[in-house]
Amino acid sequence: MEITEIRIKLMEEPGERLLAFCSITFDNCFVVRDLKIIDGINGPFVAMPSRKLTVRCQKCRCKNYLRASYCNQCGHRLDEVPIHDIRDETGRAKLYADVAHPINTACREMIQNRVIQSYNDELEKSKMPGYVSSYSDFTDSGEEGTEYTPNQTAGNNPQNSNDDSRKAKATPPQEGASFGKGVFE
Repeated sequence: MEITEIRIKLMEEPGERLLAFCSITFDNCFVVRDLKIIDGINGPFVAMPSRKLTVRCQKCRCKNYLRASYCNQCGHRLDEVPIHDIRDETGRAKLYADVAHPINTACREMIQNRVIQSYNDELEKSKMPGYVSSYSDFTDSGEEGTEYTPNQTAGNNPQNSNDDSRKAKATPPQEGASFGKGVFE
């Protein structure tokens, strides 16, 4: 397995511990996004993408973040989760779970070394005039149709709530039309 591409998005907040976001591509065919480069005690380190842990409401079964006091759906007061249920092996409260992570030390070190090297290179590039980040949340090299372009016309502006063009219009099915016809033409 080889890391074939690393994209870095530097953060512009001086003095913050979060230095950058990163995406890495393996073997030109698999991408992992939202790695974080964080300023730690011993220098920068790479944090894997994660999600907040959730608990279900006893009343409506809606998912809520672990330390929420009330359900976001029905407003029911949530029971407190026993403290021993949310501790990791070091005794700290575990509020997040990794979405993707290396399963051995050699892989973790390989990723960390390459990402930190790319981060340092990106820092140097950022000092050049006309610098543009290579990282983008909405575009991927080689994928057609994934580019995000905000459209500020009246028909696509979410701030214009009185626009009738945003409302869905029901159309009766045409005779002989099959489901999905025309989608791939």
